[in-house]
Amino acid sequence: MGKRVLIKFSGEALANEEGHGIDSSTLKFIASEIKPLVESGVEVGLVVGGGNIIRGVNASKEGIIRRSSGDYMGMLATVINAVAIQEALEYFGLRVRVQSAIEMNEICEPFIVRRAIRHLEKGRIVVFAAGTGNPFFTTDTAATLRAVEIGAEMLIKATKVDGVYEKDPAKDPDAKKIPILSYDEALKDHIKVMDDTAIALAKDNSLPIVVCNMFAKGNLYEIIVNGDYSRCSIVTNKESL
Repeated sequence: MGKRVLIKFSGEALANEEGHGIDSSTLKFIASEIKPLVESGVEVGLVVGGGNIIRGVNASKEGIIRRSSGDYMGMLATVINAVAIQEALEYFGLRVRVQSAIEMNEICEPFIVRRAIRHLEKGRIVVFAAGTGNPFFTTDTAATLRAVEIGAEMLIKATKVDGVYEKDPAKDPDAKKIPILSYDEALKDHIKVMDDTAIALAKDNSLPIVVCNMFAKGNLYEIIVNGDYSRCSIVTNKESL
């Protein structure tokens, strides 16, 4: 088996300058970053959030919409984003399948892990949509779950920063980057990597989490293909290094 990875993008990253909707230039950039990976023989799974359209927590905060319903609305938003990413990747000549945790047969396949693995083995990109299919779980947790299920070697969290920092670098310019940290360190309150459920699941399955800047051109290729981790942070079992 060649290298198999799962890459998680936030929904907000797809938004336009006003902070909502889907920006075509971002779709084009993401597709152009993924294409060299596939051409190098990397098997790629993707998960994208839905925050550019709606977030369950925000939808339910006034109490009119129940949290469970808000979360289902968020899952539907991830399907919209997944279809958009599928279109962008196919525009670049790549073969793609969207699999949803909530069945909607006219739009995409249902999530079946063996079928997903077979797609990956055939060189197809698989975009996993609708989270875990359950309310109260984030797309970070969904990404970790799918990464474990498909046997990914690593989970890439593609964000707007180049790694994990001891403080918010947007608020504190003196914040120091943490190149390598353990799962237990990532669970500390002031370290924002993923939600606790996602990190705990990664820890239980010894799945490395790589946090990197999705907007740095060539970054994914350098990390995944060339093994250059200088522009990212890694959450892993330090004992295994």
